[in-house]
Amino acid sequence: MFVFPRGESVTVVLERSAVARSEAATLVIRAAAGDQGAWSQLVDHYARLVWAVTRSFRLGDSDSADVSQMVWLRLLEHINRVDPERVGAWLVVTTRRECLRVLAFRKRVLLTYEATAFEDVAGDQPELDSDLIAGERADDVRRALEKLPDRWQQLLGMLMSDPPAPYAEISATIGIPIGSIGPIRGRCLEKLRLLLAS
Repeated sequence: MFVFPRGESVTVVLERSAVARSEAATLVIRAAAGDQGAWSQLVDHYARLVWAVTRSFRLGDSDSADVSQMVWLRLLEHINRVDPERVGAWLVVTTRRECLRVLAFRKRVLLTYEATAFEDVAGDQPELDSDLIAGERADDVRRALEKLPDRWQQLLGMLMSDPPAPYAEISATIGIPIGSIGPIRGRCLEKLRLLLAS
C-alpha cells in the first residue's frame, strides 16, 4: 500500500506534480527563447532523471556521461519542437534511444586474444560486383552532398581531406567557432544519412 508523505491526500500530491510540470514547461519555453539561466535550471532539474535512465541500461560511467551529453545536445537541437509539458517524457525516450545506440555499437566490437581468430572468416574476398556497387554508392553520396548547404559541404570536405584539416584552420576558413565544429558535423552527417536513406 502506498502512503502519501505527511498524510497528504491524492489531490495534494497530484497538484504538486502538476505545478512541477508547469514549472518545467516554463523553463523549456524560456530556454527556447535563449535564457541561459533557464537552460541551466532545466539541466539541473532533469540531470538525475537522465542519469538514472542511463544507469538502468548498466552503462559504464564514461558511456553514461556520453549518452547524457548527447541527450542534452538533442534537446538543444529540438527544443522548439518539444512539447514543454512533456519534456520529462521526451528526455526519457531520447535517453533510452541513445543508450540503445551505444549498446548496439558495443555489440559490433569483437575482442579476441587469438591471432588466428579471423583467418577463416567468410567474406574476406571482394564480391564480383563490389566495384560497381561501390561506384553507385559513391554517386549516391555525391548527390546527397550536393543537397547540403554550401557551408556544410565545405566543412565536410575539410574534415574528410587526407589528412583532415585542423579545427583551427576550419574555424578560420569557414568562420565558425571551434566548439561548434563537432555539433555541426553531427548535424551534417545526420542530414546526409537521412538523404541517403530516402
